[in-house]
Amino acid sequence: MDAAPAPADPPPTTRRVQLTLRKPGVRLWGGIRPTLVIGGRGQPVQWGVGTWQVAADEPAELEVFLYARGWRFGDARVVLAPADPPALAYRAPALPFGRGRFTSV
Repeated sequence: MDAAPAPADPPPTTRRVQLTLRKPGVRLWGGIRPTLVIGGRGQPVQWGVGTWQVAADEPAELEVFLYARGWRFGDARVVLAPADPPALAYRAPALPFGRGRFTSV
């Protein structure tokens, strides 16, 4: 007698997003770390490569900004759809004003 087929694994409820945070080699600011906001929740992060967990079936809104002594700059925002590639890079501005930018890795 044949065995019943095994039930399929349920789809994952979360996915990982890889974000590379880059500061320019020549800049007119120093000692500032970025802040990452995912779904309205902010968290200080470090320069370099990191991964974060987001919902697998919903778009994920990511925002990065720099903050120093009451001055916020380098803002960049992106919305990742579930089908988008999971790796991005953020590039901070060289001057302590202006916008940052996201690019695909």
